[in-house]
Amino acid sequence: LRLFMAMPGIWIIHFQYTLVATMLEPSQIGVAAMNVLIIYAHPEPKSLNGALKDFAVQRLEAAGHTVQVSDLYAMQWKATLDANDSTVSPIGPHFHPSLDSKHAFQNGLQTADIAAEQAKLRWADAVILQFPMWWFSMPAILKGWVERVYAYSFAYGVGEHSDTHWGDRYGEGTLAGKRAMLIVTTGGWESHYSPRGINGPIDDVLFPIQHGIL
Repeated sequence: LRLFMAMPGIWIIHFQYTLVATMLEPSQIGVAAMNVLIIYAHPEPKSLNGALKDFAVQRLEAAGHTVQVSDLYAMQWKATLDANDSTVSPIGPHFHPSLDSKHAFQNGLQTADIAAEQAKLRWADAVILQFPMWWFSMPAILKGWVERVYAYSFAYGVGEHSDTHWGDRYGEGTLAGKRAMLIVTTGGWESHYSPRGINGPIDDVLFPIQHGIL
């Protein structure tokens, strides 16, 4: 799904149903029903994003899938990664984001909100990140969700780290085998996101999210 504003107040909406059909119609194509987790980041429930989120939930559930939604603004999600993400004091003389994250994860010392979101990720067969593109990226609250939930030794820093292999990353990591996709809204003409457009190709704009986070 891509949305482009052709002129103020007029949206051009491109629904790429062929892309998501395998996830939406298990009964028709023999794909098993899935557990789908939607991480939703928009502050206004009555917005276009809110309507798209509701539509996605209804459509997925009607197709036989089980859906959970983490509505970050409604949850008042804490976006900042800091020493308070562990229930104990830093293990060293000062707070070290990676090492303290690892220690908290491995010893069951994470705060309840982080642990709950990790449990949802383990449960999910497919994960959808839905957000409006703000300043060429996701809203800060969603970036904070990634930074806090993707803890060291949970979503990164796993596997062998040596001169020949640098961790089990991407297709080999903890979340390997899960499907993931984006539902993104953005303003501007479609041509603005073309190879010669002022904003650059949409796939280039989304590359850090698609390649790095997903």
